[in-house]
Amino acid sequence: MDEDTPLLNRRPASSESTIKNSKLFLAVFSAVLGNFNFGYSLVYSSPVLPVFTSPDADPWLRMDTEHAAWFGSIYSLGAAAGGLGAMLLNDMIGRKLSIMMSAVPSTIGYMLMGGAVDLWMLHVGRFLTGVAGGMTAASIPVYISEISHKGVRGALGSCPQITAVFGALALYALGLVVPWRWLAVAGEVPALVMVVLLVFMPSSPRRLLSLGRQQKAEEALRWLRGSQYDTHIELSAIQHSINTQTKLTLSQLGTPNYYRPIIISVVMRFLQQMTGITPILVYLQSIFDQSKVSLEPRYDAAIVGVVRLFSVAVAASLMDKAGRKALLYTSSMLMFVASLTLTVNSHTTPCPPGPAPPNTTTLGYGLHHDISNTLEASHQSAAGLIPLISTVVFIFDPEHYKLKWLTTTEWTMEFDADIPSLYRHVMNDFSFYSTSRSTFRII
Repeated sequence: MDEDTPLLNRRPASSESTIKNSKLFLAVFSAVLGNFNFGYSLVYSSPVLPVFTSPDADPWLRMDTEHAAWFGSIYSLGAAAGGLGAMLLNDMIGRKLSIMMSAVPSTIGYMLMGGAVDLWMLHVGRFLTGVAGGMTAASIPVYISEISHKGVRGALGSCPQITAVFGALALYALGLVVPWRWLAVAGEVPALVMVVLLVFMPSSPRRLLSLGRQQKAEEALRWLRGSQYDTHIELSAIQHSINTQTKLTLSQLGTPNYYRPIIISVVMRFLQQMTGITPILVYLQSIFDQSKVSLEPRYDAAIVGVVRLFSVAVAASLMDKAGRKALLYTSSMLMFVASLTLTVNSHTTPCPPGPAPPNTTTLGYGLHHDISNTLEASHQSAAGLIPLISTVVFIFDPEHYKLKWLTTTEWTMEFDADIPSLYRHVMNDFSFYSTSRSTFRII
């Protein structure tokens, strides 16, 4: 017998070895289509605003600076309202139905914008898509955390952010070839597909147990984990958590275990929003148009979308290897350098070249003039890429920042599940509110 051959066959240590994740992944995919729609609708204004502000726009839909600022920022106001509403809906009708309900304002909003014949239809539609975005941002992470097991909860927890970035990239890519009305029509598709898929997905086992529906909870958990999975251990743990959960009191909030992580998370989220990352995404194409980038603004926006998706993938892969603080420091320094470069570039006006001496008799003057023009054009072309490169670096780092901010909520998993649920709602609403306050005068 070979020395490496074990004498006894190793038996599975627990029932977790029999878990099958295929249906769990399907349920997560069905839910995060709402995040895809959120990322899509958030940046919808980027390729659309240049159309509405151009002299050739429809007179009934033409926007001045004030209307354009409202069109971009009213989305955040709707998202704040949707997030607050989701706090109530999650407990009243459950996480799954809350996600499905978000398709109603989303579909109506896109219908209004796609068939708009007046400015009020555009603004109301934009507000309704913001409501849907707020509902999904507040409900989907909770649903995913409650249906996932600890072996994949961390990886699946990053799916909402990745999917939202992919939705924004899809919008930028479609904006290259699709008219603005058809962009609105395309935005309805993910929400409708999400509703159809979620009809066949189970509710959260924790939600079912909290309602006293033991058999339904067992069926849902077995559907998520596979038919060979022993559900009793996990159901008992969930039931114990429900039975022992207590209301959070003010005296508990005064203990370091609670107030320190909350303060750190709030400050980090506040600083991340105050960098202006969301207004930049909302008005990205208009910003590139005013920055006189050498490439067309719509292509610049698509490049930024690709970089955002790449940055989220990099952050997710490096987070556990390099450490949260190391990535946070690196991101902060690169954001500072990129912001400083953008500021200097936007406030620096090159001096126009002086008149050439009218000496046309000197040999070689024509050749010298051609070389000077060529060098000047080359310099201007290279300088025209500075805003794009700086914006790419600036966008790259907040995506690291967002994923690292998610890790600051890991402490909540040790406490009652209602605490991280409420915590996510409050933080999402805070970010939407701070964003809406900072986007009114970006144009």
